[in-house]
Amino acid sequence: MKTILKNGKFYVEKNVFKEAVLIEDDIIKQVGSHEDILKNSADKIIDLDGKTVIPGLNDSHMHISLVGDAMTSCNLTFAKSIDEIISIGKNFIRLNPGLKALKGRGWNQDNFQEGEKRNLNRFDLDKISTDIPVVFERVCSHIVSGNTKALEVLGVDENTFVDGGVVELGPDGKPNGVFNENATRLIKEAIPKKEIQDKENEFLKAVSYAVSMGLTSIQSCDIMESDFQIMFDLISSIYKNKKTKLRYSHQFNFQKIEDFEKYLDTEFKTGVYDEKYLSRGALKLFKDGSLGGRTALMINPYFDAPDTKGVAALSDEQLNNLCDLASKNNIRVVTHAIGDGAVESVINAYEKTMKGLKNPLRHGIVHCQITSMEQLRRIANLNIPVMYQPIFLDCDLKVVESRVGKELASTSYAFNTLKNLGAAISFGTDSPVEDLNPFNNIYCAVTRQGMDLKPEGGFNPVEKMDVCDCVDAYTIGSAFNEFKEFSKGRIKEGFLADLVVIDRDIFTVDHNEIKDIRAEKTMIGGEFVFERS
Repeated sequence: MKTILKNGKFYVEKNVFKEAVLIEDDIIKQVGSHEDILKNSADKIIDLDGKTVIPGLNDSHMHISLVGDAMTSCNLTFAKSIDEIISIGKNFIRLNPGLKALKGRGWNQDNFQEGEKRNLNRFDLDKISTDIPVVFERVCSHIVSGNTKALEVLGVDENTFVDGGVVELGPDGKPNGVFNENATRLIKEAIPKKEIQDKENEFLKAVSYAVSMGLTSIQSCDIMESDFQIMFDLISSIYKNKKTKLRYSHQFNFQKIEDFEKYLDTEFKTGVYDEKYLSRGALKLFKDGSLGGRTALMINPYFDAPDTKGVAALSDEQLNNLCDLASKNNIRVVTHAIGDGAVESVINAYEKTMKGLKNPLRHGIVHCQITSMEQLRRIANLNIPVMYQPIFLDCDLKVVESRVGKELASTSYAFNTLKNLGAAISFGTDSPVEDLNPFNNIYCAVTRQGMDLKPEGGFNPVEKMDVCDCVDAYTIGSAFNEFKEFSKGRIKEGFLADLVVIDRDIFTVDHNEIKDIRAEKTMIGGEFVFERS
């Protein structure tokens, strides 16, 4: 099957554009002028009416199964107070009679405009229900709150201990319903597990949304349970039965070395991957938490909470052991590190396991938000790829200086500096922490502003990125993480025919308009899998 796409503005590489493309089956065969491309015979010729076309977008870190789960959960994203959260929860129960438990996500105390600006506790959630477990995740997922019923179901008391996590105690010495880091997994167990068919339906619903936003590839962390084989088998079944064409690369999380060893003895040996639509991927680790929840691990105490430096979800010894075992099995590692203390630990662990080499497995850092210039130089010198989420600026630019101080904030979220130092960077959204819309992400990187267009001139504007560099980070940059930079991420001869037709020219529109851009058509493997009506 030969297809010609003509009369487009095809982005080839920085400041280089072509008019037309010849595709044969799932491969781009030729890119050039109308005159050159139309010399070829084709089964189909499609006129793009002058629209701009970019390579298929590749989210370098997200949780697609949780996106689907969030679509069916109680949405707390826009709540402006604890009282509003209570009202939303009560209304959700009223509209969904017979619930055995209530799950919600998205609250953010930094966005509260009325009442106390604090974490939700069990006493707040008891006002929603004392009959069923209520479990509400903060937007970052690194703090989760449960009501008294949820604690009772799990038998949580003042003696409950979770390695790498905290079960908070109130003034009375009893659990107050607030759980962070590894302890969040415990409180989530109060929610009954879903049937496999429900999980598949949610996964496919989320995948459809991703494709509609111009994503053609995702690197997704959906393996986060000790009974990991269930999710591996579910995703394998989806791809074996060709229920989606969205290209998927695993980021599987094992915080305990015994769980990782079990994976090495099972799925690692027996799993079937074509490395085209379904890829084996990387070991995903969590070193710390979130800035908003003050669980990001800092070298020095928080400016606005001098009694804490955050939470280490893994000790340095645990991190080193996991990285060493992964490296021995030629498995790439990507580690969540937000605070400068976590970033320092991860750099050290990678440098140790590289044994003098320049990161042949491309071990990477996810988030890498709070950084010093010395750390940025080390990351570049050691060839450590960084998976950034510029959309995090929408919330964090309001609190970062109060959390870590102006000096450290000035070298943080340093997308442009790290790129200029020669490091490999890529973009993702950590969805459902943020919406998976890639154009919001690019807008924040280009303008250094929140979605409210503030601050004027942008936060630390020296870090503003060029639009072409942002598109590259979302395409060829993300492909680099998968060792696939020679097969996808460009509209070039020999590359996979993954591309997105967008509704306005991202390279020429006012930068404030970038967030309003939408995909008109999404092509994966030479087939339009989404067309906006």
